[in-house]
Amino acid sequence: MRVFYQLEDLPLFKRAVLTIGSFDGVHSGHQQLLARINRLAHQSGGESIVITFHPHPRQVIYPKDDSLQLLSTIEEKVALFERYGVDNVIVVPFTVAFSQLSADEYIQRFLVDKFHPATIVIGYDHKFGLNRQGDIEYLKWHSKDAGFKVVEIEQQEVDDIAVSSTKIRNALLSGKVQEACRWLNHEYSLTGKVVHGQKLGTKLGFPTANIQPSNKHKLVPADGIYAVKVHHQDEEYGGMLYIGSRPSIAGIDERVIEVNIFDFDQNVYGQELTITLVEFIRGDQHFSDLEGLKAQLAEDRTTSLELLEQGRGKAHFVTGNPEVAVVILNYNGAKYLQEFLPSVLESLAQTEYRLIVADNASTDDSLDILHHEFPQVEVLRLEKNHGFAGGYNAALTQVEADYFVLLNSDVKVTKDWLQPCIAQMEADPELAACQPKIKSFARPKYFEYAGAAGGWIDVLGYPFCRGRIFATVEKDKQQYEQEQEIFWASGAAMFVRADLFRSFGGFDADYFAHAEEIDLCWRFKRAGFSIKAIPSSVVYHLGGGTLAYQSVRKTYLNFHNTLVTSFKNESRKKLLWWLPLRLFMDALAGGLFLLQGKWQHIGAIVRAHWHFFPRIGYWIERRKSYNALIKSLAIGPENKEGIYRGSIVWAYYGRRTRSFRKLPKQRLNG
Repeated sequence: MRVFYQLEDLPLFKRAVLTIGSFDGVHSGHQQLLARINRLAHQSGGESIVITFHPHPRQVIYPKDDSLQLLSTIEEKVALFERYGVDNVIVVPFTVAFSQLSADEYIQRFLVDKFHPATIVIGYDHKFGLNRQGDIEYLKWHSKDAGFKVVEIEQQEVDDIAVSSTKIRNALLSGKVQEACRWLNHEYSLTGKVVHGQKLGTKLGFPTANIQPSNKHKLVPADGIYAVKVHHQDEEYGGMLYIGSRPSIAGIDERVIEVNIFDFDQNVYGQELTITLVEFIRGDQHFSDLEGLKAQLAEDRTTSLELLEQGRGKAHFVTGNPEVAVVILNYNGAKYLQEFLPSVLESLAQTEYRLIVADNASTDDSLDILHHEFPQVEVLRLEKNHGFAGGYNAALTQVEADYFVLLNSDVKVTKDWLQPCIAQMEADPELAACQPKIKSFARPKYFEYAGAAGGWIDVLGYPFCRGRIFATVEKDKQQYEQEQEIFWASGAAMFVRADLFRSFGGFDADYFAHAEEIDLCWRFKRAGFSIKAIPSSVVYHLGGGTLAYQSVRKTYLNFHNTLVTSFKNESRKKLLWWLPLRLFMDALAGGLFLLQGKWQHIGAIVRAHWHFFPRIGYWIERRKSYNALIKSLAIGPENKEGIYRGSIVWAYYGRRTRSFRKLPKQRLNG
């Protein structure tokens, strides 16, 4: 990214797509605007340009107004523009002389002569020139002669950006760090020099660095104690931050900012520190004596260390401007669309991500409901019911995106479910797919059968999950809060790289439904890619809404498709002993159904094998073609994380293990 601080230094830009504004905080609303200009520039083969001002115009026009509270310094803004993929940033020195330009001078001498824009992306209410003479209509009128196009940011989007800024400020002034970070889509930091203080912290056993902010207008959050990360000379340390007037110390009423840096003993007077807020711990308090204050600081240190250890500071932020398509495959799911689509739409409100419903030739009133109740949703009409695997394959050939989010129609999402997963995909190029924590819509305190906290597989190819083994579903007690590499991500809520989905052939359409995601993830793993569970993202799945778990059809698909999946992906050497053993284990399952009186399910197992073995020649050819494809796409050796080195059937029925946590740890290592 190129940065220019003087208008005299500007080069000749190529098909410039520019936008203008203060961009204070460069928050999630701004980021969608940046994504738009980047996309327009890419489509036209041009360059994206952000024009911003320093100092803030209010500081020049109203120099005696001390009420300005900035969310970002100019240095922070420039760094954020680079993070979000802007090609060029022009920091215009805002002076009284610049503010005196007429509307015509602003357009001709500033915009046209300096930037030769092809496109200007601007808010519907943008005003410019002396006394705010110019507006978007005036700019459009000039565009005809000047040869540029004006793209109007509509009122709703402009209002959303303003509301976001207000919400961020209110959240910070209330100590709601996580809420502010969600609106910002990045962490909130304070930067300043270390100045001499009264060394009270040292006397209490908690030496602190007193911080003088580099910009007096930078918003300082609510008084209190915070867990923080401290950045000094390219090194990061944990710490706890105090903001307040030290009410426990008599004769002092000056508001201070001081940080206790953990495991740090350097002299940093006169040096610059950047403090990133992780979480608010408590408000400022008055203590009757210094011993009480000292004891509380010890507790605060413990709390800070726990928060940092838990990864509260490792927030998930989308740093680029990826194109994301949330695609819901629907077949006769009108009632689920009515119930669950609103939550998806709400979660997308502050993004430019696409929401698409691919209809698998429904015979109910799904299409009418989408047309009349959800006109903002894109609809792809498939000519027949291709099933889950074939339906997604057919739909996704018509969708351009960086990431596909495959979502069942009977899933209720939470407000911030997308961000952690997309951020992780952006951060790790070897991450092919991931899933959120999937909980039960009917029983919200429990995991849901289809995916739970991440899919695993045993040595015989039987799938299970963190949080669900066979029919036993665990209660969510936050026992699986750590991100973990898994073997397969659930198709109920699956994030997948679009290029990898296509290059690996998508789902195997022979499956119709069930286990197709395991097969696809297995191909990714064989090629050296990874799959993860991201439990900071949460969704609620009704389960059985699209295919009942206890149905005979489900049993057939379960046994047939997992048999095919292992046959296609296991090594030839392993198949020699695996196939007879798998037959034996499936026979035992049939015996269990016999004891339960489930005769139709026994028939489903028989049909599953009957539809596999007579076609074994076909599956051998499919196996060969997949092997060749995987070899050509491999980035490294096979990734075997997420495989249980034992029999989950024996663990469950023989040893009566009902919880993932109680499985032998030595058998859970990849």
